[in-house]
Amino acid sequence: MTIIDFVIGLTLMNAMPHFVLGIWKGRMLSGFGVGNTKNIIYGFFNFGISMTLYLYKYGFASIGENGIVAGALFVLLSYFLTGKFFYQYFKKTE
Repeated sequence: MTIIDFVIGLTLMNAMPHFVLGIWKGRMLSGFGVGNTKNIIYGFFNFGISMTLYLYKYGFASIGENGIVAGALFVLLSYFLTGKFFYQYFKKTE
């Protein structure tokens, strides 16, 4: 394992809690400060770093060959696409 592999995994997994808590309006300190929008942007920023480094080192074709990365990307992209919907669906109204 190289330091680049560590940073790829770190930023890919760090993207999810920041994005999810940003959508669900949870408070979490991010690299851009505390706030919903800042956490969402920080989540996308982490995702961008991870994918840039991964594609630089391994190329696009290897995503399908690496089950761990493919699974993590599937879960993360499903949150990117459905997070707002699930927040609206499950939020409590008083």
